Amino acid sequence: MDADERRWELNQITEMIIGCAFKVSNALGCGFLEKVYENALAHELRKAGLKVVQQYPIKVYYDGIIVGNYEADLLVEGCVIVELKAIKTMTQREEAQCLNYLKATKLNIGLLINFGNPKVEIKRIANKY
Repeated sequence: MDADERRWELNQITEMIIGCAFKVSNALGCGFLEKVYENALAHELRKAGLKVVQQYPIKVYYDGIIVGNYEADLLVEGCVIVELKAIKTMTQREEAQCLNYLKATKLNIGLLINFGNPKVEIKRIANKY
């Protein structure tokens, strides 16, 4: 698969994730804990035919040793990290977290999705390593 085809595929996957996030937001509204949105979005993504891993383990290496262990909320189709929040205001801290997950996994695209307000907030994060 060439770079253009891969980019098209990633765009298709992220569009499907965003559509599913809007479905979840419209049905549940805001006010629940993050885990509720994670479970609902994972269910919606699976209904859409996407492969989803919840609490995807991420190891951070430094000088050939593991120096940290984290978990991304969702890994979709093995290529898109989805980090969920249920907070009033997203900051650069949440964006940095998503970007660091991308760096650690060597993946290119992440979606930061906040269900903490009446209108779902979605940011696309790109890793240019």
